[in-house]
Amino acid sequence: MKAYETLTIAATLPTVLEPLRTLAKNLRWSWRSEAERLFESIDPELFDRSGRNPVVLLDSLPASRVAELEADAEFLARMHHELEDLESYLSVERWFARTTRDSADAKTSIAYFSMEFGITQALPVYSGGLGVLAGDHMKSASDLGVPIVGIGLLYTYGYFTQSLSREGWQQEHYRAHPPSELPIDPVVDADGNQVHVSLQFPDDKTVDIALWKAQVGRVPLLLLDTDLPTNPEEFRAITDRLYGGDVEHRIKQELVLGVGGVRAVQEYARVTGTPAPDVFHMNEGHAGFSGIERIGQLMAAGETFETALASVRASTVFTTHTPVPAGIDRFDVQLAHRYLAVDEHGESRLVPKIPVDRVIALGAEDDPSRFNMAHLGLRLAQSANGVAKLHGVVSREMFKGLYPNFEADEVPITSITNGVHIPTWTRPAMKPAILAMSGNRDLSTAARWTEANAVGTDELWRIRNELRGDLVEAARRSVHDSWIARGAQDAELSWVRDILDPERLTVGFARRVSTYKRLTLMLQDADRLARILQNEDRPVQFVIAGKAHPADMGGKQLLQEIVRFADEAGVRDRFVFLPDYNVTIAELLCAGSDVWLNNPIRPQEASGTSGMKAVLNGCLTFSISDGWWDEFDDDRFGWTIPNAVHGDARTRDRMESASLYDLLEHSIAPMFYDRDERGVPQEWLGKVRDSISILGPQISAERMVRDYVTELYLPAGRAAVAVADAAAPRAFAEWQRTVERAWPAVQVTQVASETPAPVAGGEVRIRATVELGELSDDDVRVEVVVGTRGEHGDLVDTATVPMHADAGTPDVYTAVVPVDRPGEFAYTVRAVPRHELLKSPAELGLVRLPR
Repeated sequence: MKAYETLTIAATLPTVLEPLRTLAKNLRWSWRSEAERLFESIDPELFDRSGRNPVVLLDSLPASRVAELEADAEFLARMHHELEDLESYLSVERWFARTTRDSADAKTSIAYFSMEFGITQALPVYSGGLGVLAGDHMKSASDLGVPIVGIGLLYTYGYFTQSLSREGWQQEHYRAHPPSELPIDPVVDADGNQVHVSLQFPDDKTVDIALWKAQVGRVPLLLLDTDLPTNPEEFRAITDRLYGGDVEHRIKQELVLGVGGVRAVQEYARVTGTPAPDVFHMNEGHAGFSGIERIGQLMAAGETFETALASVRASTVFTTHTPVPAGIDRFDVQLAHRYLAVDEHGESRLVPKIPVDRVIALGAEDDPSRFNMAHLGLRLAQSANGVAKLHGVVSREMFKGLYPNFEADEVPITSITNGVHIPTWTRPAMKPAILAMSGNRDLSTAARWTEANAVGTDELWRIRNELRGDLVEAARRSVHDSWIARGAQDAELSWVRDILDPERLTVGFARRVSTYKRLTLMLQDADRLARILQNEDRPVQFVIAGKAHPADMGGKQLLQEIVRFADEAGVRDRFVFLPDYNVTIAELLCAGSDVWLNNPIRPQEASGTSGMKAVLNGCLTFSISDGWWDEFDDDRFGWTIPNAVHGDARTRDRMESASLYDLLEHSIAPMFYDRDERGVPQEWLGKVRDSISILGPQISAERMVRDYVTELYLPAGRAAVAVADAAAPRAFAEWQRTVERAWPAVQVTQVASETPAPVAGGEVRIRATVELGELSDDDVRVEVVVGTRGEHGDLVDTATVPMHADAGTPDVYTAVVPVDRPGEFAYTVRAVPRHELLKSPAELGLVRLPR
């Protein structure tokens, strides 16, 4: 029979259990295992069904279970203990306050813009590595007490969930996530109304944006939402899906994030009475329009474009994560013109007062039809960085065209190597071992790690076996459910119960599926791989996961090749693909694997943090020398697949895959199976211990955030103070115009060494005539550039030494250069601009070399 009526039954919590909502709404539970276990203990099955989301759990509890909890003294004691722990965490003075105490730096406040934030699976506003990195950045900033606020988008559907067709083709599924089911709250004003900001889009259409807040420990994360009844359908859809839609959809999202995000964070500061940010960090080019909004606000207050640009640049940090041009967001310049909405005066309606042609120039590249978001970010930021040392080198070469007349190594892009949040990514079973090896009681503040013998080898091996067993158990469930979704019947899936072996050497591989990551490199010689997997004495098993972008057909084909090999090569019990890669799978896979495989095309991996998460759990590294591993490459911590530097792509893949097989078969597997009389692989565990204790502190997000604070945030904060008085950027803008106009008259002539026979341990005296025209020594720095002569006569391995004006002779400059080593000594002299607000002379692209 049909139902006559449907009623909605609301969940209620008695006052005594209200602390559970407080705990659920602060996402610190996502990295404090005791708090997560508290929620799990309420109803383990319901907690799993809710996606391990405490908000959904609490709203789904039967009244009978609520009554049981209300009467459970032991549960209430645990709940109050967690509440007290959270309150203590939020109130105790942290590293940032201690570091900046009694200095002006203490007033620094940072706004961190990112297209995605991977805090927890319960807040699905992320897709992969970029988002998880941003989430780890927020968590570590909270642990360190860094005054930062995150700004992102609240996606109605988030990123897709993945399943497989019978043929192994990726299928995407989207599910709406109402705000009521998420660990977020509306940002409200003094009257209790939700705060909104707005944008003016083409044809005078207004986009209404609501503000939500997720609390990440001590750090607020603002999420912008356009799925509102006040918006037309086309605008409601702006924040529908992460990385969905066409290029026009993408530029709308990036305008909401950048322009709307600046307005949102300023309005949040106003209604909450907290300091407005003075440092703005753009995590990738997606938030490039944030700088345009800030310039427009200054121009609306009466400043010129040049003055406003100088002010904005001084306080902006830009992080690039892209080592290849194809990974950069580039829009048709006419599309950018349309959304900037130029008026009859050439000014923008989106950002009033700002000249649109100047905005287009900031995003210009060699192709005049394209608007480049990375170029926009770099031109708007005086501080920029890559995310690993090698990536810094690649970025300086990649973007050197923005800094004409300077060599790649002088391009002002530094590097801060990524890290991972230790409390989040260390499995509970491994945490006692990590603590013992770190010599520290608190994972969230483990600043100094020391190798220790507190965890015996037997115990370390027991933990590693437990983590591998957890992975095998989860993989069996995942593969069974995947085959059911692919149309199989339970009766034909008995084999799934025996896939993988909890005692077998396990290789993990999981990441976004894209061509350069080479998911299928392991299949270059499928027969040899099968033999390695089926070796009777030293068997190996692979567990693989990953998602291809919905529009990436090439990535989907690679994924299908993996699935077909697992289905058809007779090794389905030893080669397993886990669908719907997410944070939960990542935690199990990074911890349960013995070896973490990473084989991108060098140098196209900017950093790669999945391998770092594996390190924390005693998994050894097996990687191409790329990304973060390039700077930590060491036989003590794993194995490096040699790069093939000659030959075409096919030859490179063939050679590198052969090295992969050789290392796996002849080095890795023998060491894993080399056991003592008690069945313990002593040499293997020695590597594990070294990897955890030596690499661990260097790959932590805590180290990463400290580096951002000391190397980028605090200097940018000081620069922001320096330009707070508009007189300083006005003077700088006028100085820049003067220098650019006068630069053609600057000449370097009559360069010579005055030391005829230099010797090692002595010095070389260099003299040059430099005509400055209408400029002065305060405007120009004259310097010697020393190094060795390269293959084409260029200087390599360079260093600079300042030259000083000769008091007795006009236009003559001299320098004395100490020389230590015998051999070739090459040099030249140059003149470059100098100003206290100029962080690098390369910013202006002006340099004068000898004629």
